[in-house]
Amino acid sequence: MAASPAIGPAEYARRRRQVMRMAGEEAILILPAAPERVRSLDSHYRYRQDSDFLYLSGFEEPDAVLVLVPGRAHGEALMFCRERDPHGETWHGARAGHEGAVDAFGMDDAYPIDDLDEILPGLLEARCRVYYHFGRDAEFDLKLIGWVNRFRDALRREGRAAHEFLELGHLLHEFRLFKSRDELRLMRHAARISALAHREAMRIARPGLHEYEVEAILQYTFRRHDAVAAYTPIVGAGANACVLHYIANNALLADGDLLLIDAGAEYRGYASDITRTFPVGGRFSPAQRALYRLVLDAQAAALAEARPGRTWNAVHDAAVAVVTEGLLRLGLLKGSLQRALAAESHRRFFMHKTGHWLGLDTHDVGEYRIDGDHRELEPGMVFAVEPGIYVPPGTPDVPAQWQGLAVRIEDAVAITRDGHELLTGDAPRNPDEIEALLAAR
Repeated sequence: MAASPAIGPAEYARRRRQVMRMAGEEAILILPAAPERVRSLDSHYRYRQDSDFLYLSGFEEPDAVLVLVPGRAHGEALMFCRERDPHGETWHGARAGHEGAVDAFGMDDAYPIDDLDEILPGLLEARCRVYYHFGRDAEFDLKLIGWVNRFRDALRREGRAAHEFLELGHLLHEFRLFKSRDELRLMRHAARISALAHREAMRIARPGLHEYEVEAILQYTFRRHDAVAAYTPIVGAGANACVLHYIANNALLADGDLLLIDAGAEYRGYASDITRTFPVGGRFSPAQRALYRLVLDAQAAALAEARPGRTWNAVHDAAVAVVTEGLLRLGLLKGSLQRALAAESHRRFFMHKTGHWLGLDTHDVGEYRIDGDHRELEPGMVFAVEPGIYVPPGTPDVPAQWQGLAVRIEDAVAITRDGHELLTGDAPRNPDEIEALLAAR
């Protein structure tokens, strides 16, 4: 699979100009890089940059701070980062350094990260609004408060306004909700990798294997195509699939089980998200097929609402209507459709929303309501559509044929001018197509 080029410096510069224009010339925006995380003792987790920092810079190193100073004559985009260091780079790999921050990442200027305490307070003093994410990094929070306190009393004596702290997310996350052409290109590539991984998992899954062996194929396929897992894969066989966030992935696959796999690749920072459910033994039982068909019909109804001008919640409501009617028809719910919808009876078996925003994060940023109302879908939005039905073992008043069954079908969708684009359609959903793929194992 051919690689998809990364986003270029010009796009990151455009994003910075856009957010600075909204912040205004009396503002300063401060974004620390994500800290490195210790896994155990002196072993660290694989580094992942803070998504907002990545969105505005493309810079993937730790120990850095991006500072945006709108209207500053000597340069608006400043990067504090590690200096080049032959010794450190021998142990941990190449660094961009100050020259790289300017030449490769388009910063106006760059300084050593060790000089932050000397330079940043002077930049802060000249600004009255500070955009920052309080609560993400407690250590940096304290530093920022300390810098401001240095000159707060002096500002008051001079009759100048004290600093106003504003949540950076309110300014930035609306931009992140709408994907550019370059972002969509990367998300399509992540989706193709994810779909290939699901097909490979279907090809190898069979009775007698363990869930972790199927997970290994997913992870191998991601890495083989220069991607990583966007989140810990869920590989749940049988009743394990009734646990919504099951990640133990250590049980044996048995003939007669359904296997639910929720796994997506992250490519160049952008996530995909796919869930597929299929029979380990190769063929759906009548009950499994009936439940699967109901979830697939619910997803089709939800996807029909995925177009500009429809509200976000209309996607969910469409899926709920189909699921509720189907559960009544199959005997898992009792009473009339009208009463079941009014009582939200579906939540006994379908307890989550039908989807979520998707982008640099699997559950991406962006408001779902505007002034209290469900927001309308617009071109450039990307989200996951994932109806599901779960019947844990021992559920009261449910016939035995449904006990322990779980089905979820999830796809990534981009809203276009005249409808939507199904990004993850390469992963089979039709039950006959799934059975045909399994038969060819």
